[in-house]
Amino acid sequence: MPGCWHCDAVTRPEVTVKIPAELHLFVPADRRAASSTLTTDGSSSLGHVVESLGIPLTEVGGLAVDGRDVPPGHVPASGEVVEVRAVSRPQAVPGAPLRFLLDVHLGTLARRLRLLGVDAAYESEDIGDAALAARSAKERRVLLSRDRGLLRRRELWAGGYVYSDQPEEQLQDVLSRFAPALAPWTRCVACNGPLADADKESVRDRLADGTSKTYDVFAECADCGRVYWRGAHHTRLATMVDQVMRDYGERRRYIAD
Repeated sequence: MPGCWHCDAVTRPEVTVKIPAELHLFVPADRRAASSTLTTDGSSSLGHVVESLGIPLTEVGGLAVDGRDVPPGHVPASGEVVEVRAVSRPQAVPGAPLRFLLDVHLGTLARRLRLLGVDAAYESEDIGDAALAARSAKERRVLLSRDRGLLRRRELWAGGYVYSDQPEEQLQDVLSRFAPALAPWTRCVACNGPLADADKESVRDRLADGTSKTYDVFAECADCGRVYWRGAHHTRLATMVDQVMRDYGERRRYIAD
């Protein structure tokens, strides 16, 4: 007589999962209640279970089982109550200095972060998820993306989901979550290199006649040689920078203290 064919179905553990409202956008609608029951395979880690619901672990601030903190490697048992916590803001990231890597879809955000002096590497071409994740690990950069699959790659050093598709909201999201140190006007928005004051004569051959006659204060990128001056767009950019410094510069100093 064959073995009991239904034993696997009987012994697969059921756990209760609680997911905070901040993470509801990642999970199916039927998992967005205050708590829901989930059947696991009995061998997968809790981290794998959470990711199977659609939540990247980069967005998980902690896991608890029956009120006690557990690591993502915990294997849930039947009857356990699992609490998934969202990341705290500001979020502590191990290691220093804090640096970012942005995928091909976040070019505007990258330029705005650079304008504020934040180290923000950016891939202007789609080099593939594996290469992005590998660069994140090699350079110890926080990978920012709206691609949930990319943020689930095991090679990542650290990552963060960008919740909005609007650049202004994206910037606010990143600054409130990671609280990077801000140093406006110190990075090249084109290549992310450092800027240094430049003598007018040393850059004159790269200036149009009108620019050379109108402006006297210049900065130059040490990496790509791009020259900067306070041109027609400076007032608009300065207004944005001043607002960001009011909103997040003081907050960053408070956190550091």
